[in-house]
Amino acid sequence: MSIDVDVALRRGAFALDVAFAAGAGLTALFGRSGSGKTTVIDLIAGLVRPDRGRIAAGGQTLLDTARGLDVPAHRRRVGTVFQEARLMPHLSVRQNLDYGRFFARGRDETTGLDAGAIVEILGIGHLLGRRPAGLSGGEAQRVAIGRALLSRPRLLLMDEPLAALDEARKAEILPCIERLRDEAGIPIVYVSHAVAEVARLASTVVVLEAGRVAASGPAEAVLRRADLTPLREGEAGALLDMVVATHDAVSGLTTLAGPAGRLFVPRLDRAPGSPVRVRVPARDVLVALAEPVGLSARNRLAGRVLALDPLGEAAVLVTIDCNGARLAARLTRASVRDLGLEPGRPVLAIIKSIDFDPQGVGTGQRPVEI
Repeated sequence: MSIDVDVALRRGAFALDVAFAAGAGLTALFGRSGSGKTTVIDLIAGLVRPDRGRIAAGGQTLLDTARGLDVPAHRRRVGTVFQEARLMPHLSVRQNLDYGRFFARGRDETTGLDAGAIVEILGIGHLLGRRPAGLSGGEAQRVAIGRALLSRPRLLLMDEPLAALDEARKAEILPCIERLRDEAGIPIVYVSHAVAEVARLASTVVVLEAGRVAASGPAEAVLRRADLTPLREGEAGALLDMVVATHDAVSGLTTLAGPAGRLFVPRLDRAPGSPVRVRVPARDVLVALAEPVGLSARNRLAGRVLALDPLGEAAVLVTIDCNGARLAARLTRASVRDLGLEPGRPVLAIIKSIDFDPQGVGTGQRPVEI
């Protein structure tokens, strides 16, 4: 299933002109506040009508201004999850979920998940008898996601669903969203300005700047680009698809393996063989020409310089090919000059294991050959 969006809208001084297409999985609309992310969500949901445009999801055209077609919001079969859960306070969790199922009457099974599977994935079975006032923020948001899915949408929109939650509650929901991405069978459009969330969840990233698409494509390619405004302040980095190899009880480290080599990270609660996706920020990568002596960092990946891209007057983004996997390192121009770096030169990429943020390690989306 796929989604195609090509819309234009002007409201006062703000002009939006956005076009992108994405397949199955999760598409992240990423950018700073005011870039147009929520407006795009509102246009897809049918809450706002564009000046011109076309929107299609799952092979169904929802809007085509050239043909005079504009499917009303309540008939678009688009599930929406907002920053706030927006549950009905006088109803129990079960009744709130049933409200979503009410809109599914007469619809074919689109999500590929029945009610029991959705409740299990979201971990809300023990909450069914409670009222919203007795739920934590994370619990309420999981119920809101379940209600949206039980309406059997052809597309799920998530507008910064974790923005109002603390880190602990985010950690509860992120694995749920990963499973929905992989198992629900419908496209998900996810709005965020948090790089760690986007890196962990997204199959496709659409970067918006001032109402325009600045970049669009696979997450691993887009998030390496330090020239994009939301990524300029040290946020650019690589995404590596790996598997859990072993756990070491003595050191407290988990060994990950993938095409790039092996990485040692703080222990992960994942079984050996589990696929994982790891985000490695460019600012956390050092480059050496030979095996260093007397260095504490254990993560050393062999590769070759693929490209050198200037970043302003003082910095360079060095892209390193490690057996097909690509890392990015942010170095000064002086370091690049002193090391004599150029495309094709063999190097070692050095990464501290302690630098790995647990929020930057997610579930891999595909098997990894080692």
